[in-house]
Amino acid sequence: MPLLDPNLSYTFSRYFELGFEASELAKEFGYQLTRKTLNLPQFPGELDRLQELRERIEEVLPYVPLTNEFARREILISRVVTELIHYTQAELRIEYGLKVSNLLQGNLDYLLRVNAVNQLLVIEAKYEDLTRGFTQLIAELVAVDQWDRGTAVSEQPILVGAVSTGTIWQFARLDRIRKQFEQGINSYRVPEDLEQVMRILVAALK
Repeated sequence: MPLLDPNLSYTFSRYFELGFEASELAKEFGYQLTRKTLNLPQFPGELDRLQELRERIEEVLPYVPLTNEFARREILISRVVTELIHYTQAELRIEYGLKVSNLLQGNLDYLLRVNAVNQLLVIEAKYEDLTRGFTQLIAELVAVDQWDRGTAVSEQPILVGAVSTGTIWQFARLDRIRKQFEQGINSYRVPEDLEQVMRILVAALK
């Protein structure tokens, strides 16, 4: 039995609500998914404002209850994402509307793109439940792959995406040639692992 009804419309956030297994949703769209410890490339250069960012985050955390997705996005995720612009000069789109088909449509929380090298990075913010967040991220990466396939697949054969609660970050990688997802079972904490998170994000856009 097909997982999806082709006569219905599905948004990215709907996949989160439906609670499909990420591997099952990937298979529905013709992709494979494996779960593994994911050791993504990390940017080796200097991050000249990393300590300043860490101090800003640590300063505000005691005073802001992170009890909803909006608070986590504003206080934690957006600070990390906007700092990426300093290191990569990426174009940032927030709540970026994307429609590939009735099965692949909705808003991407954060889409970063470096046009000079056709590098794309998708970040999905979640209050909790990273498992369902990953399912939503898979749908978003499939949509970005199909949307961008005509122009950038030869230059960016690997797409990287992240799902984050703000304090916890997990990553996925899509091999666009083989149509193979790798879902990282390892996670990073912010602010404790901020440097690793930032180096992974910067490397994804370089």
